[in-house]
Amino acid sequence: MVRRIVVLDGYTLNPGDLSWTELEKLGSLTVYDRSSPTEVAVRIRDAEIVFTNKVVLPPETISRADRLQFVGVLAAGFNVVDVEAAKDRGIPVCNVPDYGPESVAQMAFAHLLNFTQRVADHAASVRAGDWVASPDFCYWQHPLCELHGTTIGIVGLGTIGRATARIAHGFGMKVIATTRDASRVPPTGVSWRDLDELLAEADVVSLHCPLTPETKGIINAARLARMKPTAFLINTGRGPLLDEAALADALDRRVIAGAGLDVLSTEPPDANNSLLAARNCVITPHIAWATQAARQRLMSIAVNNLRQFLAGTPANCVNL
Repeated sequence: MVRRIVVLDGYTLNPGDLSWTELEKLGSLTVYDRSSPTEVAVRIRDAEIVFTNKVVLPPETISRADRLQFVGVLAAGFNVVDVEAAKDRGIPVCNVPDYGPESVAQMAFAHLLNFTQRVADHAASVRAGDWVASPDFCYWQHPLCELHGTTIGIVGLGTIGRATARIAHGFGMKVIATTRDASRVPPTGVSWRDLDELLAEADVVSLHCPLTPETKGIINAARLARMKPTAFLINTGRGPLLDEAALADALDRRVIAGAGLDVLSTEPPDANNSLLAARNCVITPHIAWATQAARQRLMSIAVNNLRQFLAGTPANCVNL
């Protein structure tokens, strides 16, 4: 019997620069670029294998998919799948952890370097003719900041946090970080701080902790007030880690110097999200994960998850 494999929202993973060939070898493959909530039940009705990135699989959808045997999540986060409903039917849900820590850390520093050098702004100024008209051999329209000797505070020193620390060391930065286990020996060149201490000490705060009930809204108005007025906040983790209204207010009142965000609480954002117009807030559309190298690793791990399941040894299973 040929297995039917359905990918519900394959476009963000593979907009055309990768290949589905390895997945096609494992069954009859149908890839949808996107699936609306009303389309999901019909599309997976006869499928044994389903992959999703952001398409939600609630209990009622899982219960109606009579032939479903395996759910693969094309991401590290698996909250889009009701894992308990799948578990009740003995269906493994397998995610893809640790496929892109270097890419995400790179984006954190892309945001930071945007604030310290303003390369795009100065390049636009040159293109507009400002250098041609300058009475001096050079000029700058924004303060330029050297990272060497400054302090970065990393909130969450997991795989991505450690990759961020390595880059920071390369710039000659002092690295401090939070940990849930204060007895844990920190990596070389890293010192532990509790969150409030870290916020007060750091010149840059970069968020890399997972989103849990304990970390939701961990950066709020009171904690933003602890930060230096010259400090930058970077979030490449999850949007709900911070209170967006409080951050917009803090930026507009110059409580902190700026924020670089690759994630928001709702994606795509609502047009009324206050951060879209906040002072010195730079937002990118959740692309830290999306380098071609990271997406290729993600796809390879996802395919291997299915191979392992078919061999009777599920890998990266989050619910069984």
